[in-house]
Amino acid sequence: MAWEEELQALGKAIAACRVCRDQPLRGETDRLPHEPRPVAVLSATARILIAGQAPGLRVHESGLPFNDASGDRLRQWLGVDRDSFYNPDHFAIVPMGFCFPGYDAAGSDLPPRRECAPLWRQKAVDAMPQIELVLTVGQYAQAWHLGPARMASMTETVSQWRRYLLTNRSPAVLPLPHPSWRNSGWLKRNPWFEAELLPVLRERVKILVS
Repeated sequence: MAWEEELQALGKAIAACRVCRDQPLRGETDRLPHEPRPVAVLSATARILIAGQAPGLRVHESGLPFNDASGDRLRQWLGVDRDSFYNPDHFAIVPMGFCFPGYDAAGSDLPPRRECAPLWRQKAVDAMPQIELVLTVGQYAQAWHLGPARMASMTETVSQWRRYLLTNRSPAVLPLPHPSWRNSGWLKRNPWFEAELLPVLRERVKILVS
């Protein structure tokens, strides 16, 4: 089976996954409370992988990753429009959890489901060896992709972005905060993110999608 066919088969297997509903890792009381709708974009040609957290409700309803205000902000960070962002020749989009995890008691999104990463993440990464840059959006993606090299907090990790990006590791990793409106205060408290990191990010994206 050709490489592209293997990638297509993996994408279909992910789309059909119902483990969080049928075999929840923490038992029956932790069953996903709604029908799963895995959202991931695999690509045989994209050189950039966006490693997010998990789909929100709007993404769950549409099946389109980052199809919300967070996505608008992320696209602004990247310096790309919707057409480029949703072109699988440009970006692969593989969150840590493929399905909307539901809300907690405070009305915030729950963490990514624990079933996804052990089952699928390494397979997805291995199936896309052409990836040159991984954008780790949020602490869960940073924990998986950076491992022990991650700092104690998300802020510390992102502040050390040069350490991860400008090395010989392949693919390079660039940690980002989540683009949620909830992080607007964080952006104001950390002006170096927009002044120093974003210009480098946009230039790197421009090169890799051209």
